Amino acid sequence: MRFWDSSALVPLVITEAVSYRLAELYLEDGAILTWWGSEVECVSAIARLERENKLSPRETGFALEKLDALARSWHRIEPIETIRQTARRFLRVHPLRAADALQLAAAFLASEGQPPSLGFVCLDDRLCTAALREGFPLVDRSTLGDLDP
Repeated sequence: MRFWDSSALVPLVITEAVSYRLAELYLEDGAILTWWGSEVECVSAIARLERENKLSPRETGFALEKLDALARSWHRIEPIETIRQTARRFLRVHPLRAADALQLAAAFLASEGQPPSLGFVCLDDRLCTAALREGFPLVDRSTLGDLDP
């Protein structure tokens, strides 16, 4: 099982250049482990694409339906005090946004403080760098194809 950041979850519900490869990764495990707030982050990304006219209302509705179905099956790391404290520390040592620090803290908790034991799936450069520095093995992004939007 791997930990999935919301940046890697969105291409599972919206067709992007990396969608096929990420779907393969998902099928390899058959499970997703993610932070409690990932679903909200995914909806934010989908809504932004709709506001930017990159998704039609119909495509948005379909993406949200796919997200709902996917979210019903994934394993969530709930928001507990340890995650909040760890996220605060990560914000001091890595140039992360708050939600990214919470994602990384949730993965850290899921790894039971042993980051090398848990693969990390992410498409966000800043979060990938922080995860790598914390010791998480990252999915080889070079195998995912073109990452440019």
